[in-house]
Amino acid sequence: MTIYQTYASHVNAALDTLVADGVLPPDLPRDKVAVEPPRDTTHGDLACNAAMVLAKPAGVKPRDLAEKIAERLRAVDSIDTVDIAGPGFLNLRLDDGVWREELREIAAQGADYGRSDSGKGVSVNIEYVSANPTGPMHMGHCRGAVVGDALANVLQFAGHEVTREYYINDAGGQVDTLARSVHLRYREALGEDVGTIPEGLYPGDYLLATGARLAEELGDRYVRAPESEWLVLFREEAVADMMAMIRADLALLGIHHDVFSSEAALHKGGKAEAAEADLRARDLVYDGVLEQPKGKTIEDWEPVELPLFRSTQFGDDQDRPIKKSNGSWTYFGADLAYHYQKAQGSDALIDIWGADHAGTVKRIKAAVAALTEGKTAFDVKLVQMVKLLRGGEPVKMSKRSGSFVTLAEVVEEVGKDVVRFTMLTRKADAQMEFDFVQVVEASKDNPVFYVQYAHARIQSTLRKALAEMEVSPSDARLDLLGAEENELIRMAAQFPRIVESAASAREPHRIAFYLGDLAAAFHAFWNLGNDRPDKRIIMTQDAETTAARLYLAAQIGQIIRNGLALMGVDAADSM
Repeated sequence: MTIYQTYASHVNAALDTLVADGVLPPDLPRDKVAVEPPRDTTHGDLACNAAMVLAKPAGVKPRDLAEKIAERLRAVDSIDTVDIAGPGFLNLRLDDGVWREELREIAAQGADYGRSDSGKGVSVNIEYVSANPTGPMHMGHCRGAVVGDALANVLQFAGHEVTREYYINDAGGQVDTLARSVHLRYREALGEDVGTIPEGLYPGDYLLATGARLAEELGDRYVRAPESEWLVLFREEAVADMMAMIRADLALLGIHHDVFSSEAALHKGGKAEAAEADLRARDLVYDGVLEQPKGKTIEDWEPVELPLFRSTQFGDDQDRPIKKSNGSWTYFGADLAYHYQKAQGSDALIDIWGADHAGTVKRIKAAVAALTEGKTAFDVKLVQMVKLLRGGEPVKMSKRSGSFVTLAEVVEEVGKDVVRFTMLTRKADAQMEFDFVQVVEASKDNPVFYVQYAHARIQSTLRKALAEMEVSPSDARLDLLGAEENELIRMAAQFPRIVESAASAREPHRIAFYLGDLAAAFHAFWNLGNDRPDKRIIMTQDAETTAARLYLAAQIGQIIRNGLALMGVDAADSM
């Protein structure tokens, strides 16, 4: 239980006594009552809004109710003072011993500090990356990959059962184009001069290996054969090679999915037909004609009867066709079937999509609501593209890919940890620039460096102290810690709360923001020792105070490691 949960329980106990005394009605909802850090730390250690949210429905004045709550909270031994601010906010100041005990709790729990069961075992399927299997991963995929993977880590740490899924779009025109592109490279590997890659095919050199492999395995039997004889084979072989390449690229970022679902297999298994039958049985799919598109005249538009999903019943702008006039499935129809499949195995679904898919969010949310009768929670997180720069100038395209900068090239240059951390330094739906020069700068303006340096500085300090002095941090007298040290502990104690909020809001960037604040607080404490010798962590003439501050520093380091682990970033022990 976190400190905030502990004192929320004290607030609830105070409210229970007020109900028993007839001051409050017994049926007041308390879901909006919060105990959290105050905006201004000079006001106290904790702030509570109970009087503000309960006064009106209880028919009392907020300040009067605040006085009654405060009276009961003052009886709690670990609460030093309870002040009332403004119209009725409660500010609590805790005994210093509370923070010392929390520091020992961090040490006791170690890598598990911040872990919780707030997810209550609710199963969550999170689908992320799902890049078309037509080439290597590029930086357009990177941000969604990192956001999805970090979110999966956070949800698991918060007590959810998490399935990491990748949806392979291996049906449709793009994989046929891939097959034709590979066939060209296959002929090239057999000695044919293919000249300039025709427009419409994939030009990247990454297809050379697949072409050469197929040339060795198949010989020249498909060089002059009609497309109908080789298209399916080349498509399957090319997709297999591309997925192997994509898995390898993701592994460079430390990303490994639990499930790879194939769109082609979905169609082959009749999942789309099953979804349609289910929806028709509930009158959620019907045969109808779409409205005439705006701007189209009767001459260039012909009404066609199509199977339509009643998505307007679930908040969409119009009903959506699940099949085309030729009987093939629309993208929406295939996506509907895929989510139908996913929803059968999870309590909640989360999709990480590029911002260019924003227009399809309503219809897929409508589909999931219909397919699960509203029982499966569904959320879509949109991720903005990343603009690549080098010293402020746009980065040129990659020769290997033909049209984009590959993920492997970026990781090779700056490293996995820099890439992952940087991708989480903005909200997913905010614009982002990735400057190859700035992300590796040893500067406090670079959040990657600033957090890593805090951990490295702590580890260096521990090594130096243990080498130069006879100190035992495990037996430290924490009562020697002062006000400045307690401020650091207060910030460290927020970590479990940050994890829970990041999980519930589906926003892993909150971990990065918090670590930046914690690192800044630690660096400020370190710099205080430069101005005030009595505040240095290592005090060679005072082993007991040194041991206490080393104990504190070690636990700050533990919190940084825990947070970085959720981000998929390794903590640096030296820099």
